[in-house]
Amino acid sequence: MAVTIAVLSQKGGTGKTTTVRSLHDVLERVGLDVLSIDADPQGNLSDYFDVDPTAQPTLGEVLAGQARAIDAVHGQVIPANLGLAEAELVLAGKIGREVTLRNALRDVKRRHDVILIDCPPTLGLLTVNALVAATHALLSTQAQHFSLQGVEQAMQIFDLARDTLNPELELLGVLLNIANMRTRHARETLVALQERFPGKVFDTVIRQSIAYAESAERARPILDYRAERGADYIDLAAEVLDRLGMSERASRLDEVRRETLPPRLLEAMP
Repeated sequence: MAVTIAVLSQKGGTGKTTTVRSLHDVLERVGLDVLSIDADPQGNLSDYFDVDPTAQPTLGEVLAGQARAIDAVHGQVIPANLGLAEAELVLAGKIGREVTLRNALRDVKRRHDVILIDCPPTLGLLTVNALVAATHALLSTQAQHFSLQGVEQAMQIFDLARDTLNPELELLGVLLNIANMRTRHARETLVALQERFPGKVFDTVIRQSIAYAESAERARPILDYRAERGADYIDLAAEVLDRLGMSERASRLDEVRRETLPPRLLEAMP
């Protein structure tokens, strides 16, 4: 049964979708069978995977009971579009609405090693469904003034899902994303997160770069578009695999680094 990671944030613009796409790419490079699920009606992850905008069925049809999740897989992703917002409204009136996604993914989970769910930038029913369907949650946040407050709000939804519907749900970690660590504010934000969530904040910080937006626009993983900017995600994948108990897979990341990163960057690494 697949390890299923819901990647969530209290607000948009925290690099959440880029994190899902980049982790997907790195985890595939170490030999894992990975599926991503776009649970955001904006469909940004679907665009990142270069899915045809007219592709059918999507996650919306799956949640509405009109299609099987297996039939909604397009390449490496179950896509979404604005129809997912309508499906969420329909879902709100159903009994057992919080477990709809978990039930829909039963067959899919048998076919993959890892499933990544890109949650919408709100803490509503779609995010709750993702957390109930997941085995782990990864919280993404920016180095901004209200970042700790946002993580606290996301943790409230996490606790609600775990305490009421998914007692086996684990917090995989909190990720500081799109950060300029040369600024005092970013460094103070990281310290505040570490104090509030001891042992749960990833050592890896995803550094700020326009390259991530450019890679999304071109529908290319960051390691293919600008490999040197993908180094942070290789480091993050190492921590993720370690926390999941997949140390054998993590050991293959050295080979990924040698195959993808520029020699000058490899020489600078400890």
